[in-house]
Amino acid sequence: MELSSDVDTVVENIGNLPSELFAETCHEILLHLQGQRSVTDYVEKHHRLKSAGINLESKAVQDIIRLLSFNFRLAARSNLNADILVTKLGEGSSKWSKSTLQVMHHLWSEHGSLVQAHQEVQAMASIGQLVDIQWKLGMAVSSDTCRSLNSPYISILMKIADASGEISYKSFEMTVLQFQNFFRQFKEMASVMETV
Repeated sequence: MELSSDVDTVVENIGNLPSELFAETCHEILLHLQGQRSVTDYVEKHHRLKSAGINLESKAVQDIIRLLSFNFRLAARSNLNADILVTKLGEGSSKWSKSTLQVMHHLWSEHGSLVQAHQEVQAMASIGQLVDIQWKLGMAVSSDTCRSLNSPYISILMKIADASGEISYKSFEMTVLQFQNFFRQFKEMASVMETV
């Protein structure tokens, strides 16, 4: 797990969150780890916290989500119950507040077994998930390298969540003909998936 700051700093930031927002964040992560939610988007969470008057940098919010996800995944892999999870967290950092640990204990008691079951299934087929796809039509009007100007093209932006919940963005361009073929293949996949 890569954090931009040390664990104690992240835990202190967690302790500064209002309990309902912390519980909401944990719940979203647990739903993702159960396969019931596509992803916990740290950009959206950053905006949510900011609108609630919590001034954390975007990277700090990302670190909070990563630390919580890491600990919940580790607890699932190790088959930890809620008591042991809270004990391990306390051993890892003395900065955990009692109320935060109580929230995590409560949520892990409710969701832990479901997360464990889903993580076992996901470990067998570790693939990413397409969260969103956006496209726009453009027209090349000037270029140093392009030979055919005034040709339409389609610009694609895909939002993909890997097995750990990390979001990545992939972008590429296609000709209109390539895009039509791409679209046709997606329609075929959708119809096949509906029959399953």
